[in-house]
Amino acid sequence: MPGVPAAPDMSSTQPRPVYVIGAGPGGLAVAAALRARGVRAVVVEKSDGVGASWRGHYARLHLHTTRRLSALPGLAIPRRFGRWVSRDDVVRYLEKYAEFHELELVTGVEVTRIERAPTAADGGDGAGDGGGAAAGEGPGWLLHASGGRVLAGRAVVVATGFNHTPRLPDWPGRDTYTGALAHAAAYRDPKPYEGRDVLVVGAGNTGAEIAVDLAEGGAARVRLAVRTAPHIVRRSTAGWPAQRTGILVRRLPVRLVDRLGALTAKISVPDLTAYGLPRPESGLYSRVRQGAIPVQDVGLIAAVRAGTVEPVAAVEAFDGAEVVLADGSRITPDAVVAATGYRRGLEGLIGHLDVLDERGRPLAHGRRTPAQAPGLYFTGFTNPISGMFREMALDAEKIAKVLARRLGVRAAARRAAAHLPDTGLRPVDPPA
Repeated sequence: MPGVPAAPDMSSTQPRPVYVIGAGPGGLAVAAALRARGVRAVVVEKSDGVGASWRGHYARLHLHTTRRLSALPGLAIPRRFGRWVSRDDVVRYLEKYAEFHELELVTGVEVTRIERAPTAADGGDGAGDGGGAAAGEGPGWLLHASGGRVLAGRAVVVATGFNHTPRLPDWPGRDTYTGALAHAAAYRDPKPYEGRDVLVVGAGNTGAEIAVDLAEGGAARVRLAVRTAPHIVRRSTAGWPAQRTGILVRRLPVRLVDRLGALTAKISVPDLTAYGLPRPESGLYSRVRQGAIPVQDVGLIAAVRAGTVEPVAAVEAFDGAEVVLADGSRITPDAVVAATGYRRGLEGLIGHLDVLDERGRPLAHGRRTPAQAPGLYFTGFTNPISGMFREMALDAEKIAKVLARRLGVRAAARRAAAHLPDTGLRPVDPPA
């Protein structure tokens, strides 16, 4: 990876770049799509390489979406990676993607605050870097970064990730717990938990998969604390992936999809009520619209039926060595792994721009830019039923198209001038 450059020459006559914050799949896809349209994009990443969040995931993790429906624009995922791509192969693919598209990466630099560039009305010259503003460009943006850097960009794409800051509930008595308590973000493999009694908190995809990993990896006992019973779907049925169903139904009426989901569950997923995991009361798609993605079965059903993973009530509090559950019972696990989700962590970066909702999520997403912050774009902050990688790939093309038009860039002319190859980027999978 290229080293960290010096602060940009503010007197340069070259057009200011579009800055992309984050070198995960969303950021890399946008940068590649912009480059293909002749727009200079610089990816700024606080870690020392691409795909940092993927490198930190637990070893067992595979994409729950198929290889063919998870590729980013312009480069297929190698067939040798298999249908369900592993964590390590996702990282390899992202590294190859950045290399293949010759993306301009700046690593080891953290952007801490984004502000509008001053306009003439504010007492500035409205240009920001002495180079003037292109047609439709506006005053642009200033990015405050580590090392005292101030970067001037024509537009900014924020792609810092859906799972950014681990969220650990402030349970009563949490600090009194005498066992080992860790967020799922710190979990890598079951080896440290061999022979131990472990409670996993949270029955989403992460919690369910970690519970199975622990049970298969030698933990003496594994319990899964469930507050709201999840919808469980088969990752694939007769070769048909659940993702394709998600793509097909996402534009149908919610009530219809709820009914179809209930019917499918009765046929394909056994009733686990007797094991402490009842069928959900609310509909599958109703839950999706509220932000709860179904749990794809990668061993949970078999583990619950075999008794190697025991569903229990939600955690209410801690009391020394004990964990107090919502049904009033108390248990004494040796360790607790909290798969309790993440926050987007955008408040410090852009909270002052009034572009976040009450839950800290961007008010606009994809090709849409907030009315109060034109030129500021977001990708990768939704968790769609149709697959996050797929939607980021589609968003990348849409953002690049809008930005190229807004900045008045003629792709063919810019490619010729910059000697950039025509990478032929197209959406990998047309919208359903």
